[in-house]
Amino acid sequence: MHEAVFTFHTPAAPLLYRALAPETGEVAGSRSREEVVLAGPDSLVLTVRAADVHALRAALNMWLRLVNVADEIQEMIRHE
Repeated sequence: MHEAVFTFHTPAAPLLYRALAPETGEVAGSRSREEVVLAGPDSLVLTVRAADVHALRAALNMWLRLVNVADEIQEMIRHE
């Protein structure tokens, strides 16, 4: 099993958590599992576990993109 853990420190952590948490969960046939945890008022922890390094890379590509998009959208909304 391979694992990657990312901690994002941002005042928007609760908003990002609410946006990303519904995307977690076991998908039938998936070779990876993800967990998003709100670790305090300004920290979001993303943990990705995968059966092999290729599945880990694919899952990280998707999840890091999701975090980025969620952060960009909350920034756009905040500045309107």
